[in-house]
Amino acid sequence: MFPEILFQIPTTSQIDPKIILFLIAFSIFWVLPWKGVALWKAAKNSHKKWFIAILLLNTLSILEILYIFIFQKRKKIVSNKTETKS
Repeated sequence: MFPEILFQIPTTSQIDPKIILFLIAFSIFWVLPWKGVALWKAAKNSHKKWFIAILLLNTLSILEILYIFIFQKRKKIVSNKTETKS
């Protein structure tokens, strides 16, 4: 019913090495900036559990992006106005 080619998994000898190198380089240049920013923000906000999760789990930056844009609590800037009495 299904062609047999659908069930064949290519081996590394069947894949062009240039494609493998491109995928490795792309994943490194995609993951490192996201991971760096997420780790920095988690450390800055004292989120120890998030820091450990981001450091140990490799999710191709999905977890890092979610932390940066959804779970990171943004600090409100409080301006202290000092009133001078004359």
